[in-house]
Amino acid sequence: MKKHVFAICAYGDSPYLEACIRSLKGQTDPSDIILCTSTPSSYIEMVAESWGIPVFIRNGASNIRDDWEFAYHMADGDLVTIAHQDDMYHRRYKEILMKKAEKYPDMTLFATDYVLVRGHSLVKRDGVRLVKKILRLPLRIPALNHISALKKGSLVLGNSICCPSCTYSKSLLGEPLLDSSFQYALDWETLSRLALWEGRFVCEERPLLYYRIHEGNATKACMKDHRRGKEEREMFGRFWPQPAVDFIMHFYEKAYQSYEK
Repeated sequence: MKKHVFAICAYGDSPYLEACIRSLKGQTDPSDIILCTSTPSSYIEMVAESWGIPVFIRNGASNIRDDWEFAYHMADGDLVTIAHQDDMYHRRYKEILMKKAEKYPDMTLFATDYVLVRGHSLVKRDGVRLVKKILRLPLRIPALNHISALKKGSLVLGNSICCPSCTYSKSLLGEPLLDSSFQYALDWETLSRLALWEGRFVCEERPLLYYRIHEGNATKACMKDHRRGKEEREMFGRFWPQPAVDFIMHFYEKAYQSYEK
């Protein structure tokens, strides 16, 4: 049986960190859990110690790519979930993951659907999520989800895969995982690269992640300084001619408004 590790990326003193840990500790099939941070604090140490979780500190300036790569590196497992401190995981996430890993030994990526949480409230209507479900359709079909063109096809109209829902097969992908200069679209760029590798992307369409957005998270920050739009436009430019990019971005910019409410 492959070993799985949840590697929590903690930044600052998030009031949602303990809820994330509680969801990981409550898994029906327990996993090892580690916490990695480039912003050590007494708060992080206290929360981790109260739950019996080891803390690993990365020296150097904080940035998403290096923080995620450090968490991936420190996780001593065949399968690694880079857990975001603000999100929560369904109690059957690990159980379902391991069933898929056993059924598909060539699975390089496992991902799930998600439920959007704004602050402490569930978002009942999310048009963006519906579009992503449609784009992920080939990843739900075992006869197709190992084909590079179809894996990449699920990404050409945007990143249909919710990053914190992902588990990566470290035993198949090795290190490093991330190779991107982006700060927001680095997961999209990484998935586009991994789609060309041998192995399958397996998507579980049951929502096994509660994806939280709030004023302090990275999504909001990247929108405020326009990094998100700039990087997404560059990514679309790798798949489409400029007129098509302009057309697609027109609708994406409207979708951003749902995250700003």
